[in-house]
Amino acid sequence: MKIALAQINPVVGDLQGNSSKIISFAHRARARGADLAVFPELGVIGYPPQDLLENTTFLREAREARTHVAAQAPQDMGIILGGVAPNSTSSGKRLFNAAFVYDGGHLVATVHKTLLPTYDVFDERRHFEPATRQHVVAWRGRKLGLHICEDLWAEPFTGEPLYHVDPIRALAQQGADCLINVCASPFAVGKRAAREALIRSCCRRHGLPYIFVNQVGANTQLIFDGSSGVYASGGHSLLRAPQFEEALLVWDTEAGDEVQTEGEDDDVRSLHGALVLGIRDYFHKTGAFTMALVGLSGGIDSAVTCALAVEALGPERVIGVTMPSIYSSAGSVGDSAMLADNLGITFRTIPIKEPVAAFEHVLADPFEGTESGIAEENIQARTRGVLLMALSNKFHYLLLSTGNKSELAVGYATLYGDMNGGLGVLGDVLKTEVYRLAEYINLRTGKELIPRETITKPPSAELRPNQKDQDSLPPYSVLDDILRGYIERREDLDDIAESTGLARSLVMDILQRVDRNEYKRRQAPPCLRVTGKAFGPGRSLPIVMRWNR
Repeated sequence: MKIALAQINPVVGDLQGNSSKIISFAHRARARGADLAVFPELGVIGYPPQDLLENTTFLREAREARTHVAAQAPQDMGIILGGVAPNSTSSGKRLFNAAFVYDGGHLVATVHKTLLPTYDVFDERRHFEPATRQHVVAWRGRKLGLHICEDLWAEPFTGEPLYHVDPIRALAQQGADCLINVCASPFAVGKRAAREALIRSCCRRHGLPYIFVNQVGANTQLIFDGSSGVYASGGHSLLRAPQFEEALLVWDTEAGDEVQTEGEDDDVRSLHGALVLGIRDYFHKTGAFTMALVGLSGGIDSAVTCALAVEALGPERVIGVTMPSIYSSAGSVGDSAMLADNLGITFRTIPIKEPVAAFEHVLADPFEGTESGIAEENIQARTRGVLLMALSNKFHYLLLSTGNKSELAVGYATLYGDMNGGLGVLGDVLKTEVYRLAEYINLRTGKELIPRETITKPPSAELRPNQKDQDSLPPYSVLDDILRGYIERREDLDDIAESTGLARSLVMDILQRVDRNEYKRRQAPPCLRVTGKAFGPGRSLPIVMRWNR
C-alpha cells in the first residue's frame, strides 16, 4: 500500500481555498500511485480557528466544504481529513476535534481527539469535548491507529507521562498495523528534535511504524514547520518532508526500511526560516497590504528585520525609512543607507528635528520647571512612530515592528513609538539571538548584507547624547541568561541566581522589570512565536498584581 503525506499550508477560515488545495494534493497523490492520502489536523478550516468555531454558519459551511472535498477527490483512493464533528450527546462541549476517513467519497470512519491541550497557546477545551475511547480504523484490510496531534504526547519518553490516558497504547493494544498522527504542531526552536525523539520512543515501545503529517505555514503569531515524516517500527526515519514549505511524500509500506540520512538541526537556520515564513504568510494571508515598511535606525534589530522582510517578500515589496534626529550619528544614517543599498530596497530619509521641536514647544508650558528626561526622549520615538504609521495608513504598508524580546521583556521600548506596527518580527527573539541571525544572514548570502559596523557597534536608542543601552541595562549576554530562565524555563528568583551565578539583587531587579512592563506588551503588535514561551496569548499574567518574591 502507498500512503501519501500531504503537508499543506492552509489559511484559517478559507474554506474554498483550503478545499481546492486539498483536492489538488489528493489528485497529485493518486497520480503517484497513492492508495491513501493523509492531511493535517483541521486542514479544511485551518489551525487555530479559535472562536470561528462559535459561528454556526461557519460550521455549516465547513461541513459542506469537507463533503465537497470528499466528492471531488479521486474516488479510487482513500483520504483522511481533519475537521470538526458535532457532539450529539446532551453534555459537554458541542464539538469534537476530528479526523474523517473517506473511501470512494463515502465516510467510513470518524476519530475524535482525546488529549486536548490547554497550555501555552492552546485552548482546545474552550470548544472541544475529548474522546472517551479510542478505536482503530479498519480500512482495506488494514488496522489504522489514527489519532490527532496531542494524542502522541502521552508517551512517557522522558519519565513521568504528561497525561493519565495514553491513546496510542490503546490503539496498539487493539492490533493497529501502523500509527497515523494528523497534526498542527507549532514551531519552536528545538521542538522538532524533541518531537522526533517522542515519535521514535513510541515506535520502539509499540513496535509499529509511525506516520506524522503536520501543517506548514504561519497563521498570525503561530508558525508551523511541517517536518512531516515516516518512521519505521525501530524508530529510524524513512521519509521526512522539508521544513517551512509544502510537500507531498509517498510511502510504500512494502518497500522495506531504507533509512534516510538525517542532518543535525541548526537552530539559527530554523529560526531564520521560521521568521521568513511568518512574515511572508502574515503579509499574503491577510491580503491587506501593498508593501512592508521598516524604520531603519542603523541598529541591529531594524537591519535584521529588514533583511528578513526582503527574504520573505522580495526587495520590490520592502521600503526602509530612516528618521534622523539631532542625536542621530552620521554612522547610523550611513549604515541604514548602506543596508538599503545592499538589499536593493526603496529608501527614504525623513528628518524629525522640526516635528520634535514643535512637540517640545507645545509642551514647554506644562513641562516648565521640570528636568528633561525620559518623557522628552520618548517624544523622538513617538514622532517616528507617527510618521511610520502615517505612511502605513496612506499607502497600505505593513509596518514591521523591530523590537526584540529582551527589550520587550524589561520595557526598553516606547509605547506608540518603536512599538508601533502590524507585526512584531523579533518580539520572541532575544538580543543575543538577533546577533546570531545577523551573522547567519551574511554567511548564507556570502556577503555582508548587514554592514559589519551595524553588528559591532554598541547598541543605542540614540535619544540623548552618547546614549548606550548598557546605561540602563546589564550586558545583553547577562540579561538574556536571566530572561531565558524566567520566561522560557519558568524558573524562580533563587534558581536563576544559582544557575547563572549572578547577584540575587540584579536578578530581582530584572524580574521586577519584566512584571512591571506587562501592560506595555499587551499593547504591542502580535509577535511571531519561535520559542516555547513567547509573550502574548501563551503567557497569561495579570497586569495589576502584587507579589513579593
